[in-house]
Parts: sequence; structure tokens; C-alpha cells
Amino acid sequence: MPQFIGSDSLLIMSVLVFVTVLLTIEGLVILWQSKRGAGAKRLQQRLSALSASLDASGRTRILKQRMLRELPTLERLFLRMPRAARLQRSIHQAGLDWTGSNLVFISAMFGIAIFIAVTSLAHQSALTGLLLGALAAAVPRLYVAYRRSRRLRKIEEQLPDGLDLMVRALRSGHAFSSSLQMLGEEMAEPIAGEFGIVHDEVNFGVSLQQALTNLSTRVPTTDLRYFVVAVMIQRESGGNLAEVLTNLSRLVRERLKLRYKIKVLSSEGRLSAWILSLMPFAMAGLLNIFNPGFMSPLWTDPLGVTIVKYMLVMMALGILIIVKIIKIRV
Repeated sequence: MPQFIGSDSLLIMSVLVFVTVLLTIEGLVILWQSKRGAGAKRLQQRLSALSASLDASGRTRILKQRMLRELPTLERLFLRMPRAARLQRSIHQAGLDWTGSNLVFISAMFGIAIFIAVTSLAHQSALTGLLLGALAAAVPRLYVAYRRSRRLRKIEEQLPDGLDLMVRALRSGHAFSSSLQMLGEEMAEPIAGEFGIVHDEVNFGVSLQQALTNLSTRVPTTDLRYFVVAVMIQRESGGNLAEVLTNLSRLVRERLKLRYKIKVLSSEGRLSAWILSLMPFAMAGLLNIFNPGFMSPLWTDPLGVTIVKYMLVMMALGILIIVKIIKIRV
């Protein structure tokens, strides 16, 4: 009899340990999903978009204050700085899940690391270290600018299809807010997320005019501003919104065709700019490989180092001039 009692106790303890471990794992999964899951990330992106907007209405201000209370102390202090909202808006326009303080910290680490490497390892002057450190600190910001321009260009390319979807929804009897929801659900990112934010803001109680203004602030493209102005004028003066959006979609497509045509016609100039910009570095690298003694005075002799510095500055100015020449705005 005691053997059966002992075996039953061991079985009960095993079941309790299994249930405890299972519940612990389930609790950790739920905690992770609430903090890092897909829904939490979408909510964080929506709140980040609200923090980057210029909307000062009551309900939006309440959401911003709630978001600030949930952030760490360092992040709250950063968001209260004068240019923090503009920096956060640029990060949101780039489609990154960074914060402004993360970007500033990464830039500072890049600059400090390059300064230490140039002054300590390469034995260059402090002025040279500061200049190269400043250039290195600008690399994360340039990456954000590159991602921002690519994302805005993607939204411009998606806008005609999105307008056509809204036109079909309006002609089938849906309200304008329903067409916004359909665009946010059926289109691909990144335009779906931006129009989903507009629909959420309207549901929160923000006026449609203010929600569209926030959209034009988050996505500062000419074509999207045409859309916002057209909708606002139609709501003030009336008219057939579906026909207006159809004409706007046609206009945007024609502008995109013209842009692509200009890009093709200017491809030779852009290729020449790339060749002229990269050829000096390629030639210097090849000469240094095949004839190191010929190139060594540029690195060892003080006069050679000075020549290299002035050469790099003049090349940078030349590259900027070439970019200005081949960049054609449509």
C-alpha cells in the first residue's frame, strides 16, 4: 500500500511540474507578444506616427501624453527637445522602428569610434579626427535619409493604384471612411499603413481634415498633397469625388511616366558621374597594389598627406556639382 501511495504522489508531482512549466512558458509567450509581438509593433508604429505629427487636438494630445508616460526617462527627455519631433518624423517616414534617441546614440558612437581610430591608430591630428568623426556620425542620418526617400518614392508609385481602389469603392456605394479602411487593408505597405493611420485617427475622433493634414505631414510628397487638397475642396464645395480622384490618378501616372522617361534619358550622365567619382579611388588602389613605392609618399610625407586632404575636399565639391547637374526635378 505505501508503494502505491508513493507512486501516486510521484505521478501527481510530475503532472503539477508539467502544468507549472507549461503555464510559465505560456505566460512568457503572452508577455513577449504584448511587448514585441506583431500587434504591439503595429500599435507602436501608430503611436510613433502620432508623436511625429503636428496634430495638437485634444484626443491626439491625450494619446501622446500616454505614450510619453510609458517611455523610459531618457526617451521622454529626448522627445521634449526642440527638433526631436522632426527627427522622429524622418525616422517614421523612413519606415524604421528606431527612436530618435537610438539614432543620436548610434551617430555619436560612430563619430567617437572613428575619431579614436584616426587619432590613436592612424596617428593623425585631432582636426582630421574631428572631420572624419563628423562624417562618420552623419552616416546613420544619411542611411535614414536614403530609406526615407526610397519609401516615399514607393508610396508615390503605389498612389495611383490606391486612388483607383478608392474610386471603385466610392462608385460601389461605400463611404469615404470605408474606402480609407479598404485601402489600408487591401493595399501593400507602405501606403497601406499610412492610410490605416488616417482611418484610426478618424475613429479616435480626429476630424477628417486634421487626419489628412497629418497624412500630408507624414508623407510630404507633391502627389499626396494634391490628393489631400482635392478631398478637402470637395468636402467644402461638393462635387463628384470619384471623378476628381480618377483625374488625379491619371495625372499622377503621367507624372511618373515623365519621371521614368527623364531617368532613362539622363542615364548616360548618371553613369558618367559614377565613373568620374569612383575612378580616382580605383586608380589609387590599383597603383598602391602594383607599385606601393610610387604611392607611399602620399601617406608618409607631410606634403603628400596635405595634397590628399585638399584633393578629397575638391573631389567632394566636384561630386556635389555633378549630382546637382544630373538631378532633374519633375
